[in-house]
Amino acid sequence: MIAEPGPTPIVGVVGCGVTGSRVMALLTQQHVRVAAFDAVRSVAVACARPVGAVVVDDVDDLTVCDAVVLCHPAPHLDLVALLFERGTPVVSVGDDLGDLSRLIGLHDQAARSGVPVVIGAGMAPGLSGLLARYLANQLDQLDELHVAIHGTAGPACARQHHDALGDTALGWHDGGWTEPPGGSGRDLVWFPEPVGAHDCYRAALGDPLLLQRSFPSVGRVSARVSATRRDRLTARLPMLTPPHASGGLGSVRVEARGAGPGGERITLITGAAGTTAELTAFASVATTLQLLRVGAAGGVHSLGDVALEPLDLLHQATSLGLKLQEFTGVGRATSW
Repeated sequence: MIAEPGPTPIVGVVGCGVTGSRVMALLTQQHVRVAAFDAVRSVAVACARPVGAVVVDDVDDLTVCDAVVLCHPAPHLDLVALLFERGTPVVSVGDDLGDLSRLIGLHDQAARSGVPVVIGAGMAPGLSGLLARYLANQLDQLDELHVAIHGTAGPACARQHHDALGDTALGWHDGGWTEPPGGSGRDLVWFPEPVGAHDCYRAALGDPLLLQRSFPSVGRVSARVSATRRDRLTARLPMLTPPHASGGLGSVRVEARGAGPGGERITLITGAAGTTAELTAFASVATTLQLLRVGAAGGVHSLGDVALEPLDLLHQATSLGLKLQEFTGVGRATSW
């Protein structure tokens, strides 16, 4: 007797901007029904109509979904708490450092409830955690992780990165946290093509917080964001020009340093390029599909955590369309 297929899962999406609309499109391509909510209903309607999603008028209506993806600007804390208390798994793409820190504080409550909450499930943090795990698995001993990001998904994301550049940064150095000023630590970073080289600086980014949690034995973790001289000078002021409505080309690059199989010191580099919204959607949708199909333990997780099977997540993201580039020598890169 052939078993009948189960009901089609329903995933809620909160925030129907550049990233949310891409997440909805990718979910519907995977034959998942989508319920959309945005604080501005007309925005939700405009994004939902092309993909056949349902629009809800109250975010509380999403608690009946099989999972909910949060794509709206920070903070996510209160809504995450509401959802997991109702038993709804959550995937948050938020990258605000303060919000991420507070979300980690919900771990014990989420664990007791048995509901998985995945935070930092965007481009960085998020995809960066999957790449870090991929590189770490090639080393006998992981000593350092360094992340660099370029690009923003939309206006809210651009404002977040602007504020992060002017705020106190976070880094992990030999067993302790450091807080260098945002906009310091200039480093010329070569991103995957076609992005190329950009000056990058420390900022209040979430990757060090989540990567140190996923890799507790790592000695050093840093994160930098690309910026121009003008970006640095105006980082502590309100944005002088409106951000681009649709975002643009983005990239994430992860560098891992440690001991190879023969004990030699080696450096491994990999990354991806594309629109920032698309890279974020690959990570968050891959995570959502895994929660729907195999589930996860209750608690607060990030994408580099072993508990989430990050290499399976990375494979899922590549099946959705993610293309990785891996540095293989001077002036050479290979694409997956």
